[in-house]
Amino acid sequence: MNAPASATAARRRDRRVYLRSHPVLFALLCATRHRPVVRIGRTVLVHGTDAYREALTRVPLDRTADGTTGGAAARLTDGGLLFDQEGDDHRAARRAVADGINSGAQKRIRPLWQAVLAARVPALATGTLELVDLTEELAGVTAAALVVSDACPRQLACAARAAAAAAARDHLPGPRRRRRGAGTAEAARLTALLPDPRDAMLAVAAVNTTLAAVPRAVAWCADAGLWPTVDETTAPRLAAELLRLTAPSPLLPRVAAADATVAGRPVRAGDRLILVARHAARAHQRTPADSPAATQAVFGAGPHACPGAGLARTQLADVLVALAHHRPVVTRARVDRRSALPGYAELTLRRGTP
Repeated sequence: MNAPASATAARRRDRRVYLRSHPVLFALLCATRHRPVVRIGRTVLVHGTDAYREALTRVPLDRTADGTTGGAAARLTDGGLLFDQEGDDHRAARRAVADGINSGAQKRIRPLWQAVLAARVPALATGTLELVDLTEELAGVTAAALVVSDACPRQLACAARAAAAAAARDHLPGPRRRRRGAGTAEAARLTALLPDPRDAMLAVAAVNTTLAAVPRAVAWCADAGLWPTVDETTAPRLAAELLRLTAPSPLLPRVAAADATVAGRPVRAGDRLILVARHAARAHQRTPADSPAATQAVFGAGPHACPGAGLARTQLADVLVALAHHRPVVTRARVDRRSALPGYAELTLRRGTP
């Protein structure tokens, strides 16, 4: 490598992804992170690991409120989605999604993304590899298999990225300039590629979390000089830790449906909750005080935990194993300022020194 790799270099590069993609938002979150719960007007920022879990498991949430993921989903599709359902409907939908991403489904889908890796990664032997482009293909193939769509995986991934960016402009904290019909074209483009419009948010989640997670984790691995430690035995645990350190879905915007408390602080019905998964996962710390809770925090908690956590960890582990032989280094990195989640627009790799 051209320069000594270290965890400090890895952390510095990854921090730039946050600060360049959403500078005002993440500067605010950084300034308030030392307190588990912070109220700013009718907005409650939740940073602490225990407070984060309490908010997701004990506070009634309004799934269709303005400025939430569910609210954006309801406006961009026909509704009836996991993100905007209540009670028995929500539990039934979660079970259906979980069944679609269970170990049996992983066995069906895993060979598809492994085939992409087998075809694309050998380019590192003689040249460079554009990892964001590779990840988009991985994400498209995976999403198409999850929703059983015969659409072109690339087209599906592009449509899911555009729909997510439109939704993020609506539900991320900060000033929002709504346009009449904003996001409807992106949503229509996505749902036209799906056998069932209700699969839209599953496709959006699968594509965008993959695009945020994989390039950032690989960059961290390269900068920290972790490639010599990667093999099929170590990769699963390393993948889980890299997901904690990068926290690809850094915050969850929610709205309280009833009065409650979080970490002893009162929360009123209608308060906007910004659940900071990045800080709940202790991503700013090298070693979390509560490793299992912190590692899980990037995927939510309790009834609001992401059913795709196992699939995400398995896929990232496979990517790390495929790349480790080449010990790639980063030659070019450009942050995506328009994406729904903090990530890269370009991340170019070349083969490193054995």
